[in-house]
Amino acid sequence: MTSLWLDRAPHIETDPFEQNARYDVIVVGAGLTGLTTALLLARAGQKVAVIESRRIGAVTTGNTTAKLSLLQGTHLQQIASRASRGALEAYVEANREGQAWMLRYAAEHGIEIETRDAYSYAGSPEGRPTVEREHDVARSLGLPVALTDATELPFATHGAVVLPDQAQFDPLDVLAALAADVRSRGGVIIENLPATGMRAPSRSSLGPGSTDYATTTTDDLVEVTTTRASLWADRVVLATGIPVLDRGLYWARMTPQRSYAAAFRVPGTLPRGQHLSVDQPSRSVRTTPDRAAGRSLGQSGELLLIGGNGHAVGRHCTDGPGGKNPSPTARLEELTAWTEEHWPGAQRTHVWSAQDYEPTDGIPFVGWVPFTHRRIALATGYDKWGMTNAVQAALQLSARLLDGEVPRWAKAMGRRPLMPGSLLEGVVANAKVAWWYGRGLAHVLTTPLPAAAPSEGSGVTGRDGARLEAVSRVDGRVCRVSALCSHLGAPLNWNDAERSWDCPAHGSRFAPDGARLEGPARRGLAKR
Repeated sequence: MTSLWLDRAPHIETDPFEQNARYDVIVVGAGLTGLTTALLLARAGQKVAVIESRRIGAVTTGNTTAKLSLLQGTHLQQIASRASRGALEAYVEANREGQAWMLRYAAEHGIEIETRDAYSYAGSPEGRPTVEREHDVARSLGLPVALTDATELPFATHGAVVLPDQAQFDPLDVLAALAADVRSRGGVIIENLPATGMRAPSRSSLGPGSTDYATTTTDDLVEVTTTRASLWADRVVLATGIPVLDRGLYWARMTPQRSYAAAFRVPGTLPRGQHLSVDQPSRSVRTTPDRAAGRSLGQSGELLLIGGNGHAVGRHCTDGPGGKNPSPTARLEELTAWTEEHWPGAQRTHVWSAQDYEPTDGIPFVGWVPFTHRRIALATGYDKWGMTNAVQAALQLSARLLDGEVPRWAKAMGRRPLMPGSLLEGVVANAKVAWWYGRGLAHVLTTPLPAAAPSEGSGVTGRDGARLEAVSRVDGRVCRVSALCSHLGAPLNWNDAERSWDCPAHGSRFAPDGARLEGPARRGLAKR
């Protein structure tokens, strides 16, 4: 599955790999967080390298719905129920700063930005109180929201909260501009270079501008190991969705979520606003300019983008906690059928998915990785709102790495006292992880692998003597790998839509041949 954004992305120039090179900062991950952070550091004169395991924007940024909004579904009331008032106020201020920076940058670099009103709407009468709560929380934080019954949608709704003059864009347009800007300031960007580990020295950073690479030994630098060779830097930024280091136990403090999106050509007029449901199943609705030549539908010149049907990564079977958990393919088919019902004549052009990480209190983690002597920093946990949060994270990361003044809102977000709502959310989340461990182990230990390989596009797990195996057939090729995640040994489930092995515990994902795709795992699956 390839997203609309990645399918029509402009060519982005990158750089060759230089073995054993040394930098002021290495940024791991070439999405919006990584490239914005790299640009801010390069502007300050830092020697910066960005390394990306696949291609620029290949993971979350290139698979987003790209809404640059301060109205974020029901996110504000969720934070209000799990975090302190100070943390909530800081979160809104951080997102406001991130949005403002992005709008300025787009204007300066000729990036097309569409201004749209944002709606959080109720799709059922039961959702109306949720809309009203989001309105009340947003108003208390100074956002100019209003309640309305008019949403432009072609189906019945039961009230909405609206925030005018928000924004949306094509995220690859932004990444292309950022990448060119980074390289014009002396930074390098290297694709297809997975980081496999890193070692921080047992001393604090040398500080920005103090690294003399002619006299500094590698013992004073952070070593970043890759699939080719090591690189070295005074400091490192992890901008990889979730850190590939276990320090800080971030995988135990967040729930990995997979959600889906599709683009459609639709005859007739489309809604102009960006809409997100407050009830389940989730629905995201926005448009984007149709750049395809010779289009026969979509007379407005726009494509309709529909998202939703999210679920915790890897948790798809018929007997999970809380009822049935449809397969990824079933979720995509339902999303398409729903669109065709409400926009007759809709023709699907693209379908894709993205992975996000939901912190127990709803607030991103941004700062230094514990026990790395302020040598390795991270940003994670945007909970599906990465267009504003990625930029605010880059703003505070660059301030920390440059030993500058950290924004007041960043300090307030970092304090995040443990609140009862967050504690309860964490207990429930980790209880579900334990359930999926138990279910998966019971299945794989008691299920002998069938003698015949699975059918095309399928994968099965089971026991072959003493070995626990995952067997799949994709494009006629049969692959046998370990049935247990290389991160912490959770039994894997087959993703029939994306043809991958997904971990229901902490969200690592692997290709049929065991190659690591994303998540906290640092290595692929063992071959069988």
